[in-house]
Amino acid sequence: MSGIRLIVGLGNPDAQYEGTRHNAGALFVRQLANRFNISLSQDKNAVGEIGRGLVAGHDLRLLIPSTYMNHSGRSVAGTAHYYRIDPSAMLIAHDELDIDPGEARFKRDGGHGGHNGLRDIIPALGGQRDFWRLRIGIGHPGSAAKVASWVLSKASVDSRLAIEASVDSAMDALPLLLEGDDIKAMTALHSEHHGRAPLIKD
Repeated sequence: MSGIRLIVGLGNPDAQYEGTRHNAGALFVRQLANRFNISLSQDKNAVGEIGRGLVAGHDLRLLIPSTYMNHSGRSVAGTAHYYRIDPSAMLIAHDELDIDPGEARFKRDGGHGGHNGLRDIIPALGGQRDFWRLRIGIGHPGSAAKVASWVLSKASVDSRLAIEASVDSAMDALPLLLEGDDIKAMTALHSEHHGRAPLIKD
């Protein structure tokens, strides 16, 4: 068994951010909740929407922080403390600039990689960073100056469909990760897109 007890989907609250690239992690958790019939509701202790249920036979909590992205640590650390969940028992889903739309990657441990959500979460967890990540590709605008507007805007139809497909692929591979078959889970997800023609950029 992997020992994962909490899956977090990062994003920004408020209707204006719904469907933006930065909310890819929140999309994953919302879709996961839908697939496994888990109700999400606001919880003051979690500072976000949280629910509990069986995911592929595993008892898990799902969390979508209600804080803005760069304050995600308050929600994640608060939830971890309240429910006594070690960071190593978490999977945090987030958007990833360095991966093309249509691709997703599981990864364990590492730094924040410039992601503002992870940048806030790691110190909030006391510097612990040995949690699992689901990196959902959103592509890069090609210039650092364009990143802020890129992540806070909606993708083109083609890119949006590709991101949604990668979320589905991640949900399909997740049971392997929950069973502790790390290599099989990563291989299943990563090979899902092997050999695919490059996506037409936005």
